[in-house]
Amino acid sequence: MAGKLSKINLNDYKPLREVIFNSLREAIIIGELRPGERLMEVQLAEKMGVSRTPVREAIRKLELEGLVNMIPRKGAHVAELSVKDIMDVLEVRASLDGLATALAAERITDDELKELRYINGQFASYIEKENINSSIKKDVEFHDIIYKASRNDKLIAILNNLREQVQRFRVIYIKDYSSPKNLIKEHNDIFAAMESRNPEAARSLAKAHIVNQEATILNSLKIQKK
Repeated sequence: MAGKLSKINLNDYKPLREVIFNSLREAIIIGELRPGERLMEVQLAEKMGVSRTPVREAIRKLELEGLVNMIPRKGAHVAELSVKDIMDVLEVRASLDGLATALAAERITDDELKELRYINGQFASYIEKENINSSIKKDVEFHDIIYKASRNDKLIAILNNLREQVQRFRVIYIKDYSSPKNLIKEHNDIFAAMESRNPEAARSLAKAHIVNQEATILNSLKIQKK
């Protein structure tokens, strides 16, 4: 079985079942456990140094989140990413990101702008160095600052609910983007709109950013949008 899951730290202050669940969930989200891969309880338990029971419980919980599918007579498998899944999630996110970014352009504080500039600089640096994992982390932080600056708790909650679904193919997006310079420019343009307090420009740029993300992912998967 592919993946880099390691033995669980039994001294962790969190309940064991929660640690196992979070470990498996992260492995799925970042692609260590690939779409379609079978989840073998015995192998996972051995790899993580735990019994089968909490692994079984974690798999059931992952099924409720839609990250795992139970297939009759074949067991548990990591849920596949269908074209419709990708398009549906990004279609929603394009609108919500546009709204959040427009609101943030009106409400962001000077301190948040400074933080956004700093994170954006780190993001650009990691992209240029082709450090995928760090680029993804800074991409998440960049958008999180914007979401927070929207000052709309309901909107933030909805966006956070979408986060894990987006995260599953964020690796594809960062890795296979047609030009790193274009990706950096998109972030720079969004930041400029925020800095100039231009909500309509911020909305348009944020939506275009997600539309380009969708095109990159679909192209990487060799799927043409119908």
